[in-house]
Amino acid sequence: MTETDVKDRLLDAALMHVPFDGWSEASFAAAIADTGIDRTVARAACPRGAVDLALAYHARGDAIMLERLRQTDLSSMRFRDRVALAVRYRLEAADDKEAVRRGTTLFSLPVYAADGARAIWNTCDLIWTALGDTSDDINWYTKRATLSGVYGATVLFWLGDDSLGHQATWDFLDRRIDDVMRFEKFKATVRDNKALSSLLAAPLSVLGKIRAPGKGAPEGGWPGRWNNGTK
Repeated sequence: MTETDVKDRLLDAALMHVPFDGWSEASFAAAIADTGIDRTVARAACPRGAVDLALAYHARGDAIMLERLRQTDLSSMRFRDRVALAVRYRLEAADDKEAVRRGTTLFSLPVYAADGARAIWNTCDLIWTALGDTSDDINWYTKRATLSGVYGATVLFWLGDDSLGHQATWDFLDRRIDDVMRFEKFKATVRDNKALSSLLAAPLSVLGKIRAPGKGAPEGGWPGRWNNGTK
């Protein structure tokens, strides 16, 4: 078995225990027992145990969302509706609300907060990329940051939503997406306004040098590039 196969088998087994024990060492140990996978092999695939399985569960949801987007004809939809649909697909990919609730608890702990933030950021990056975003400047960051806020708030709303078909969540999501679109419109207004552009010339000049992460950026390096006039 490959490392991916091991992790998938452990994840499937762990999901039976997470509603009772959370993403904990107890769930990880139970998954090992249920699958019969050697403990050393399991630890090699998931050095942090259930934390790695929780992240794998999140990544699985991302993959399901992307596949649904690939199979959906988005050509006739407004862009804001495409973004909303992508977030909805992502939430619908989470087939176990209790597993998500337990994950939210896990990643609210200070020691794992960075992992949780990185997972949400990656989800939003996947959404923007799948929808054709080609920005390579500060907009690359602001788009993902604002959508991360929308996604995080919508997940929390969804966890407490008992409306039919989660309609209250989709209404909430639509309102948050409208907020994002207004922010993007505001940025364009500032950029096109000569008076504001002159007033903000210095900070805009600095921000204009920020570039999105390059495809060839070394792993573990800074999450972006600084352009001094060269590509």
